[in-house]
Amino acid sequence: MFGLKEYRVAQSLDQADQLLHEHKNNVILGGLLWMRMGRKNYHTGIDLSQLGLDRILETEEAIEIGCMTRLRQIETSGILDACFGRVLADAVSHIVGVQFRNAATMGGSVFSRFSFSDVVTALLALETHVHLYRGGILPLETFLESSPQRDILVKLSLKKKAWKTSYQSHRMTATDFPVLAAAISCCEDRWRISLGARPSRAKLATKAAALLPKKPDAAQIAAACDQVVEEMSFGGNQRGTREYREILAKVLVKRGVEAVCR
Repeated sequence: MFGLKEYRVAQSLDQADQLLHEHKNNVILGGLLWMRMGRKNYHTGIDLSQLGLDRILETEEAIEIGCMTRLRQIETSGILDACFGRVLADAVSHIVGVQFRNAATMGGSVFSRFSFSDVVTALLALETHVHLYRGGILPLETFLESSPQRDILVKLSLKKKAWKTSYQSHRMTATDFPVLAAAISCCEDRWRISLGARPSRAKLATKAAALLPKKPDAAQIAAACDQVVEEMSFGGNQRGTREYREILAKVLVKRGVEAVCR
C-alpha cells in the first residue's frame, strides 16, 4: 500500500498544477487501483474529482472524455457507441470486473502508458488527441512515444468520423491482461491498425494499413497481415513467446478487418 503525507482536493486545474510542482514527490490521484499495489510514499496526493472532469461530451467535431471518466462509463456510453461502434466498450469489458471498472479512470489508463493497456490500443485506432495542462494537445501516438513529464492529462478528444471498428484480443483467461490486442478502424478508404501488449506499448501499423483498400479481398487482407509482422516488433514474456504473438497478430488483424468489412 502507498502512503501520503498530505491529501488535497484541487479547486481548479491551476491549483492542481501548482500543487503538483510544489514537491517532486507530489502525485495526481485517479482511481488509485495501480498505486495501491505499490509501496511508495508520496508527499501530497492531489484529487481532481471536484473539477467536472468525469464526463463524456459531444461537440461538433469531437467526443471529449475527461480524465476522471471511469472505464465503466466508457463501457456503457451511448455517445461512444453511436460514434465509434463497440470498439471502446469491447476493449474495456475484459478489464478485471465491473467494480474495478467503476474505479479505474481514463486519465490513469492513458497517462501511465501501460504496455498491456486495452484502452490505449483501442484509442489509437480512433485518431485520439491528448490534452495536457502544460504540454498542450498531442496526437496519442506522439504522446506514447514521448518521455513521461510532470503534467496533468486533462481530457482526450476523439475526432468524429464515420469509423467502422473492431476490437480483438487473446487472453489466457477472461479477465487477464491480453496476450495480444488489436484495434482496427476504417473511415471511407483509410484504415488504422493498432497492436498492443506486444508485450511492448501499443503502436500503429501504418504500412500494413496503407495496403488495405476500402473493400479488401482475401489476398489483400493476407498481405496486410504479413506486413504487420514485418513492420512491428514482438517479444516474449510469461504469457507468450515472440513467435506466438506473431501468429496471433495475423489472426487478430484478419478477424478485425473482416469484422469491419461486414
